[in-house]
Amino acid sequence: SSSAAGSSEAATRWGGYAGISHGATGTRLLRHFLFAELPESWADMQEPLLEGMCFTLKYLGMTLVEKPKGEDMAAAAIRRIVATARVGARKFQKVILTVSPRGISLQDADTKEMVENISIYRISYCTTDKLQNKVFAYVAQSQESGALECHAFLSPKKKIAQAVTLTVAQAFQMALDLWEAAHAGR
Repeated sequence: SSSAAGSSEAATRWGGYAGISHGATGTRLLRHFLFAELPESWADMQEPLLEGMCFTLKYLGMTLVEKPKGEDMAAAAIRRIVATARVGARKFQKVILTVSPRGISLQDADTKEMVENISIYRISYCTTDKLQNKVFAYVAQSQESGALECHAFLSPKKKIAQAVTLTVAQAFQMALDLWEAAHAGR
């Protein structure tokens, strides 16, 4: 397997709002932590993705952003989150992040308590940071305040951060396909 050199923006757009971006990505995927091995072909993911693909990550924090998408905006937000996380001497919360066509859900890895459910319709951007390549982040509109929030997570390996980003891209595409199929008869 070879990996692409440099940065590529692989975007999935949904209503002109949602974008997915990632740094250098390879075709070889990694062993999935909890349930299954990710297939070599992302097209073969339809069945497991419908149920949800799970990743164990550490939650770094959140910051407010002004724009719903953009590589520069995300990079600046991630820098702020990482800088704040380094200052604090606290232990990061270990979470199970589950990606499905319904959205992203976060569960505390230790207590199994549900932390948050984010609808796929509220997610506007997701990325693996180029400089902090083990960091996965997404931007979503808060259901309570309507503000745009960037949430960042630390993965044990850069390939896991990339796999989360690609899985979210696949979830956007599958959700769009399901929506189009449901509305095809109208």
